[in-house]
Amino acid sequence: MPLKPYPSDHPTWPRHPKTGVLLVNLGTPDGTDTPSMRRYLKEFLSDRRVVEVPRLIWWLILNLIILNIRPRKSGDAYASIWLDDEDGSPLRKYTRLQAEHMAKKLAGHDDIMVDYAMRYGNPSIVSRLDKLQKEGCNRFVIVPLYPQYAASTTATVNDEVFKWALKQRWMPAIRTAPPWHDHPVYISALADSVRDHMAEHGEPDMLHLSFHGIPQRYFAQGDPYHCHCMKTARLVREELSWPSENFTVTFQSRFGREPWLQPYTDETLEKLGEQKIGKLALMAPGFVADCLETLEELAIEGEEIFHEAGGGTFHYLSCLNDSNHGMKVIEQIVKENISGWHEV
Repeated sequence: MPLKPYPSDHPTWPRHPKTGVLLVNLGTPDGTDTPSMRRYLKEFLSDRRVVEVPRLIWWLILNLIILNIRPRKSGDAYASIWLDDEDGSPLRKYTRLQAEHMAKKLAGHDDIMVDYAMRYGNPSIVSRLDKLQKEGCNRFVIVPLYPQYAASTTATVNDEVFKWALKQRWMPAIRTAPPWHDHPVYISALADSVRDHMAEHGEPDMLHLSFHGIPQRYFAQGDPYHCHCMKTARLVREELSWPSENFTVTFQSRFGREPWLQPYTDETLEKLGEQKIGKLALMAPGFVADCLETLEELAIEGEEIFHEAGGGTFHYLSCLNDSNHGMKVIEQIVKENISGWHEV
């Protein structure tokens, strides 16, 4: 029996036609309405790497309690930072701009394509990988946009990529970028961001770094996230030659009743306010793009906590976003992880 030819839309590639670079961030709801929030929270909180609780118990808690209470509350929080444009979500906007910048940077390389995706919500990882594959990519560089590794962030991005790969008859070559918590370019970018702020607003009495938290149990089980965060903080302080007595590192966004990484950001901001700190500058180095956790939890709620406790001037330093400092970091990470396939 003669072999049938490939269908007309089959990717009958030459050996190495194109490489797809996919920047991936955590995710965002499609809107601030309750149905959109419920869909997003269900996808996010159903991930076994995000919530490591016995499945039956967690299914009952999630579906009977959380998804009936939290969507409206979370929707109100998102509404306070939602943008009046087609992106809506600041996280989606900045991630898109980062990808567009990288595409322009690599415009002279016709065999490299750049796109972005969200681990939860849209555009999904699967949809973007399908799109890049149909456009001729048979090699992929996946860049989880998390400088510090955590199983609940970096690993779950890679999980989703390899779940997609499991379904491919012709599986592409895949590289996943490792964490860059101590990369000199990243540390310099953070320090330069602080310097730029001081040039405009003067030197703060206290420099406060806040990282997203994880349960202490995850750290005890071997997750390196806490170590990565503390090394980033130490290197930034050393790069700035900042006095340790005017420098704090905390963890935010705890959820549930079990202990998370400490000290907690909200409690520390209250204590700093009670100490009558005159000028505080707060930055969130673990986020490469501003989002709910930075714009609402830190820049709005954090400032309220600090002021109500008696603190003075509060400055939130924006994430690196698509700034020149931030794009130097992403450009370097992409360059290093694409090396050997392409020289850029």
